[in-house]
Amino acid sequence: MASTVKVLVATAEREVYRGEAEMLVAPGAAGDLGILPKHSPLLCALTAGELRITVGPEEVDEVFVSGGFMEVQPDMITILADTAERAADIDEAAALAAERKAEEVLEGKKEDVDLALAEAELAMMTARLLWLRKKKKH
Repeated sequence: MASTVKVLVATAEREVYRGEAEMLVAPGAAGDLGILPKHSPLLCALTAGELRITVGPEEVDEVFVSGGFMEVQPDMITILADTAERAADIDEAAALAAERKAEEVLEGKKEDVDLALAEAELAMMTARLLWLRKKKKH
C-alpha cells in the first residue's frame, strides 16, 4: 500500500474536503506544486485553480479554489481557501452571471470601483467557469 498524507480543505464557512491522499497538486502563486507524503514543511499562497487530490491509483478528487494558503507538514496538508467548491456544487448559470457582472464593473470603470479588485474578481470567475466547463466535458 502506498503511503498517504492527511488532507484538509476548508474555507471560513465550511470544511470542503477531509481525507487521505497519495499526492496533492495545488495552484501555487509561482506555479503548480506537487506534494507527496513526508514532504518538507512549507507555507505558500495559492491562486485560483484546481486542487487535484490523488486518493488512489485510479481515483482523483478535484476541488476549485479561488486562492488562499496551504500549509504542508510531513503528515498533514491544510488548505485554507478563500472559496472552495467541487464541480457538482457549482451552478453554471450563476457562475456565468457572476462573470458577466465582473465584466460590467470593469467596463463601467466608475471612480468608486477598485480596479485591481475588479480585475482579480473577473480573473477568478473566468478561471472557475473554464474549470467547470472542463469538468462537464469529462
